Amino acid sequence: MKKRKIPLRKCVGCNEQKNKKELIRIVKNKNGEINVDFTGKAHGRGAYICPNEECLKSAQKKKSLNRAFQQEVSKDIYERLMEELNNNEE
Repeated sequence: MKKRKIPLRKCVGCNEQKNKKELIRIVKNKNGEINVDFTGKAHGRGAYICPNEECLKSAQKKKSLNRAFQQEVSKDIYERLMEELNNNEE
């Protein structure tokens, strides 16, 4: 029997490849809105990040989400993502 291939994704903060289920998906929909997608099934362009503050701060410093979504990501969006990550951890 064939072994199933585990989907790997790269974190935009630390650039480490990890199992897709260990990462949180951030998605940009058709309207240009950026949200956290905890289900991993929302439509739109996705970027993955580790579920910790360090990776999100690193992504903000390196402007990784700007590159991933090919648009300027404002500071308030990073703050909202930080709140959503903190709420999900509790």
